[in-house]
Amino acid sequence: MGLLSLVSNLFQAYTLVLVVYALLSWLPGARESALGQFIVKIARPYLDIFDRFIPPLGGISFNVIIAIFVLRFIRDGLIWILAAILF
Repeated sequence: MGLLSLVSNLFQAYTLVLVVYALLSWLPGARESALGQFIVKIARPYLDIFDRFIPPLGGISFNVIIAIFVLRFIRDGLIWILAAILF
């Protein structure tokens, strides 16, 4: 059960990074702080995948929401596969 918890916690932590990234866009100058730059470096590579395929609608980007759904789908699939292998 330890490996499954670890995988789940890692995905949960990255989901939190994506949520914080989205919240930083609401705060002026937040992305220029040291923490903001760190969050951007971690989140942008994954979000860039979605930026290529999904344009903003009305000037609002829904890529973070879609990225979180995809991340959850991947997490659930990976945990299902690991559980089938381990148990």
